[in-house]
Amino acid sequence: MIFTQLILAHLLGDFIFQPNAWVRDKEKKKAKSIWLYLHVLIHFALAWLFLGDLSLWWMAAAVAATHYFIDLAKLVYQKKNTKRRWFIMDQALHVGIIAVLAVSYSDPEWYLTYIEQHLNYITGFVFLTVPSSIIIKNLISYWTPDYSDKDTTQTESLVDAGKYIGILERLLVFIFICAGHWEGAGFMIAAKSVFRFSDLAQARQRKLTEYVLIGTLLSFGFAILTGILVKM
Repeated sequence: MIFTQLILAHLLGDFIFQPNAWVRDKEKKKAKSIWLYLHVLIHFALAWLFLGDLSLWWMAAAVAATHYFIDLAKLVYQKKNTKRRWFIMDQALHVGIIAVLAVSYSDPEWYLTYIEQHLNYITGFVFLTVPSSIIIKNLISYWTPDYSDKDTTQTESLVDAGKYIGILERLLVFIFICAGHWEGAGFMIAAKSVFRFSDLAQARQRKLTEYVLIGTLLSFGFAILTGILVKM
């Protein structure tokens, strides 16, 4: 419960009650920006408010103090081309601090029991990320199209976009199946087919179309099979 309360306070403090003008001023003035300190004070107030216990002021203070040092490090060291990386690290550290505080105040048996009860789901979730991507890539490597032919029509794509699309689609199908909503999994398969294969049809590359079809079917198959096994 404490974790949820602190996460809600964090979301409000970092995204709702922080105007873009504050962000720009902090990036320009860094530690000299008054908005940095007001931002930290807001986090302290929100954390203390949502904890609902005056005796837990120390936890709100810990959230605020760590938030200050994490934000300051981001402001000092981030560059224009590393903002995305620092944003991800910044948010991950904030959530990690909140998790540590929540666990330290909770009964240790609680989270150990929770992990034990949901170990199947956690394992399935992890399997459907990078491990599945690597397995599928190796399974279909025999049919990898030869792009050396200059006549082959190609379209540019984002770096590693296919891998992350595959991970997201597997996780969504897995969640739908675990929740008992097979229609959601069907919708995902239909949507992927419409968007993906219409592009391939325009490209007129039969080998590439078949290659992507095999990979897509394996991806959905892994997600469906994992969901069924976890639910057994």
